[in-house]
Amino acid sequence: MFTMNKRTSFAALFILALGASTLSVPAFAYDENSTAAVNVDAHGVALRGYDPVAYFTVKTPTAGQAQFSARHAGMIFHFASSANREMFKANPAKYAPQFGGFCAMGVALEKKLDGDPQAWLVADDGKLYLNVNKDVQKKYMENVKGNNETAVQNWPGLKNKTPKTANA
Repeated sequence: MFTMNKRTSFAALFILALGASTLSVPAFAYDENSTAAVNVDAHGVALRGYDPVAYFTVKTPTAGQAQFSARHAGMIFHFASSANREMFKANPAKYAPQFGGFCAMGVALEKKLDGDPQAWLVADDGKLYLNVNKDVQKKYMENVKGNNETAVQNWPGLKNKTPKTANA
């Protein structure tokens, strides 16, 4: 049986084995020098413009439209329809991605990695989680509950660090 340190080391090696380019090249929404607890692009848009409500209703990543937008917790969200925007406004905590839209597995490993809206899960706890890519998501899916519990513990100490510092 793995100890927590061995599991964490194994998972970190797994992520690194996926390719240095995944971790070293900033993605669309990722700013490696930002101390923000939210993962947004240069215009403040979260989820690369995808509709957070659609993950729950149509159960697929769906592009939002700027004409249907709302602000929440330092992020601008785009929605596919005004109905989705209104659902979000009524309960933003239900629909907003966890860990400010950063990779859930990364947070479990004390890293602050970009979240890919195509590598997502609405978990049994009813919350939206992203991962840096689908390969990392496979590893995350092996123990969703345990990874999320670890990530929740790590997030307060990680959320205001820059990705560059956290990922060093």
